[in-house]
Amino acid sequence: MATEKNDDRYTVPALMRGLQLLMLFNRDERELTGAEISRRLELPRASVFRMLQTLEQGGFVERVGDGAYYKLGLAVLRLGFEFLASMELTEHGRPVIETLRDECGYSAHLVVRDAREVVFIAKVAGRSALFHSIQVGARLPAHATVLGRLLLSDLDLHALRQLYPEPELPSYTPKTPTTVEQLKKLIDQDRANGYGVSQGGFETGISTIAAPVFNDRGEVAAAISITVPSQQVQPGELEVLVNQVRQAAAQLTERISHSPNRGGWQTKPTEKKVA
Repeated sequence: MATEKNDDRYTVPALMRGLQLLMLFNRDERELTGAEISRRLELPRASVFRMLQTLEQGGFVERVGDGAYYKLGLAVLRLGFEFLASMELTEHGRPVIETLRDECGYSAHLVVRDAREVVFIAKVAGRSALFHSIQVGARLPAHATVLGRLLLSDLDLHALRQLYPEPELPSYTPKTPTTVEQLKKLIDQDRANGYGVSQGGFETGISTIAAPVFNDRGEVAAAISITVPSQQVQPGELEVLVNQVRQAAAQLTERISHSPNRGGWQTKPTEKKVA
């Protein structure tokens, strides 16, 4: 028997098509023509034109100059920032990463996972002006980053294969895992350590240190990280930074799980193991 949640009688097709239209725009395709949108949605051009006119009036899309191209409007941006601002993670996480930044001096971030991507939902800039480029809302491939490995750590091998059905994963550096099996091995290493470190991994010239944040069910809900403007971090400093990041992640875990004793993985003491 159909339930109210999945009964088609309760859906609004026009609204669904409008949302699908907005989701066609992404970081690689910021501008699209009505004809291209019509082709991808498999809708008549006249219908797409009316949808674009409606969305343009609401500020959700804008015409690029006097041409045939459209781009996302400021109304979408406002929705995104309002959503991020309303998230409990963001509310509780910002003061935590601000304290972390003050302690270590490096840029600190709070990230979550959206399917196969890592999404930055909060950041505070460190002392180095050279590494302020990552902005709230930025996305990175989860399999290619230490952040993503932590956020994928609750998935077993079967679930990872469902998420990544292709035989070969996109490679960004020589350190990028190119198979699900390689990815799972790196995930398990980070899980065993209780944190992740990448020195010159996804992006050369910088190092990332990250630790998981857990919800009230003991699941990985987010990750806290810092970015160090160095290809290699000296062992002594690395150990200090790892402990600072892990303490920040534990503090945020306590805040969002509403339990002072809420833990995550059973991990061994901090080691100087990197990937």
